[in-house]
Amino acid sequence: MPDYLDDLRLAHVLADAADAATTARFKALDLKVETKPDMTPVSEADKAAEELIRGQLQRARPRDAVLGEEYGVEGTGPRRWVIDPIDGTKNYVRGVPVWATLISLMEAGEGGYQPVVGVVSAPALGRRWWAAKGHGAFTGRNLASATRIHVSRVGKLADASFAYSSLSGWEERDRLDGFLELSRQVWRTRAYGDFWPYMMVAEGSVDICAEPELSLWDMAANAIIVTEAGGAFTGLDGRPGPHSGDAAASNGLLHDELLGYLNPRP
Repeated sequence: MPDYLDDLRLAHVLADAADAATTARFKALDLKVETKPDMTPVSEADKAAEELIRGQLQRARPRDAVLGEEYGVEGTGPRRWVIDPIDGTKNYVRGVPVWATLISLMEAGEGGYQPVVGVVSAPALGRRWWAAKGHGAFTGRNLASATRIHVSRVGKLADASFAYSSLSGWEERDRLDGFLELSRQVWRTRAYGDFWPYMMVAEGSVDICAEPELSLWDMAANAIIVTEAGGAFTGLDGRPGPHSGDAAASNGLLHDELLGYLNPRP
C-alpha cells in the first residue's frame, strides 16, 4: 500500500503558501468580496489561494487532477486533489478568525474517490491538523512539531458534546425535530461551524458533529483526519466518506445514535 507521506509533505507546502496569502489579506480594509450565483461570498483571497495551490500542483504533480471550490475540476485520472481555499469565508470577510484552507488528496477505489491525505490549516487560530491513510492523525505547527490525536471514548449521549453549524439548514431539510431532540439528550451543544467541529472530534474535545448541506471540498480533508484519529465520518445516510452532500462525524461509539436522531422518522 502506498504510504502517501510524500503527498502529505507536499500538502503541507501547499498549506504554507496558502496561509501566507490568506493571512496577508485577513482584515484588509480594501478586501474585495463578491457574491457567487449560489449567494455565498467569495473574496479575492479565496481565488488567490486556490490559484496559488493549483500552480504549485501543476509543477509538482502535473498528472494529478484538481478540484477546487472556486475554479472547478481540471484533469482526469485516479488521483485528485480537492481544495477549499478558505473554508469559512463568511468568517474571513467579517474578521472572525475561524477559517481554514482544506487540502485533500483523493484516490480512485471501490465506491469512487476516497481521501488518502488531508491537511486543515487555520493560521488565524495558529492551528493545523493532518492525516495520511494508515499513518494516524496529528496536530501541530508542522510535521516536525506534531502531536498525535485521537477521538474521545465518551460512550453515552448524556455525556457527549455536540457541535453543529446552524439551525436553518436542518429546518429546510425537515430534520429540525430530530436535531432538537438530540440537543436535549446530550451534555452540551455548541455551534462552532465549518471545519472546526470535525477537528475537535478528531482530537477528542467534541464527541459528535453534523451538518445538513456540504460540498466535497468541505468534507474530504476532514473525513480522513477524523477516521485516522479513530472516529467515524459518514453522510447522514450512513454512507462512509465525504460523498453524501451532508456529514456526520463522531468518536464511533455514538455514531449510530447520532444518525438515528438526525434522520426523519416515519
